[in-house]
Amino acid sequence: MVDNQDKSILYGRLAVYRTEDCHRLTKKASIIPAIDNGYCGRCQSKILMHWQLPGDEKYCWQCANMGRITTKHCLVTIEEPNDFETIVNPCTWQGKLTSLQQQVSDEQIKALKEGKSHLTYAVTSAGKTEMLFPMLTLAIKQKKRIAIVSPRIDVILELKIRIKAAFNVPFIVLFGGTEDEYRYTQLILATTHQLMKFKQAFDVIVLDEADAFPYENSQLLVTSVYQALKKNGIIFFLTATLNTTLKKMIKRQEVLLSTLPLRFHGQPLPNLSVQRVNKWRKRLPIRVVRQMIHLKNKSIKFLVFVPQVKDIENVINQIKNKKYGLKILGTYAADATRLEKVQAMRDGLIDGLVTTTILERGVTFLGIDVLILGGDEPVFSTATLIQIAGRCGRSADRPNGLVRVYVQEKTKQVVDAIAEIHYLNNLGKHYEM
Repeated sequence: MVDNQDKSILYGRLAVYRTEDCHRLTKKASIIPAIDNGYCGRCQSKILMHWQLPGDEKYCWQCANMGRITTKHCLVTIEEPNDFETIVNPCTWQGKLTSLQQQVSDEQIKALKEGKSHLTYAVTSAGKTEMLFPMLTLAIKQKKRIAIVSPRIDVILELKIRIKAAFNVPFIVLFGGTEDEYRYTQLILATTHQLMKFKQAFDVIVLDEADAFPYENSQLLVTSVYQALKKNGIIFFLTATLNTTLKKMIKRQEVLLSTLPLRFHGQPLPNLSVQRVNKWRKRLPIRVVRQMIHLKNKSIKFLVFVPQVKDIENVINQIKNKKYGLKILGTYAADATRLEKVQAMRDGLIDGLVTTTILERGVTFLGIDVLILGGDEPVFSTATLIQIAGRCGRSADRPNGLVRVYVQEKTKQVVDAIAEIHYLNNLGKHYEM
């Protein structure tokens, strides 16, 4: 038998045990085969014939990066008891919401009280995180268990800083390679992948960047979110760009909707400025280099987005070879030093950062401009371009900025991004702060 302290790690959790070890677990635990009738009990994937180990042992390849499970494992859980201490004043945030932010926040609280899922459609830098604070405060006081999740690690790390500063509630942060050891807490921050390890654990799930890859294109992740949600639990979706799935949910009235087309400082989202260039990979156009030098001379830091990882080194080498005196680093999803480079950018130690779309969302740099090379290539979808535009103007001291897109041709996604930003900015004119 496990003791009471050990028991809490099974609350709402799908813990993996070898089948022969299950006999020593508490009788309160529910035990199911890890793989049963040809399906994985953790991610619900169908086990394919070639997912085979020696000795006729099958495993699930689909969720193997979460820890391998086989036909010789079982999944163990105890029903979530919401066994939390009462916290009278969980929120220590001293900021003040604008009248429009307060309206959205009130609608979120109403959704919580009514037990209905809710979608906040707000332009980037509208203050989506801060608008959540009153709802989160009430949910914590009501002893609800809460997960704040996003498809992107960078978003979670950014949220960690803000939640830690605003709440005196113990929480853990879970993602691939996380340093936090799992323990039972009322609040967790995690990537959506981590929800595969939970079952009917959460009363409230906040899904930030609900339109982002890989969540948008992964039925496995969608299934994981709903598996981790209690039967009567609700989801708060947050997004700055509506994809087809979210639009259908609105049309079917599956979620309550709040819209906020104004940024927290009341200024419009910078729109895309398009310039045509040719063969930038072969030779970086002088107008691009001059733009970087101009920004450096104006003491304006910048991000340079490129379509592919191999483009990063190419761009940096071209700049270094010309010896323009620009201090520029490059980063991408698999870069082990990405966090350090992002911090160097924040600390003003470099002039700019060349990056893939990994930094399109969830990361805040104040007072920067943005350049996009190859903005007509497929990786730069309409939603991605809008998110990239949202990296600019995130400071009340400099609420605008340059979003320059370099293309060989003006594609539909570029035109659509310009049109949607224009629509949101026009819509924002009818709102009073």
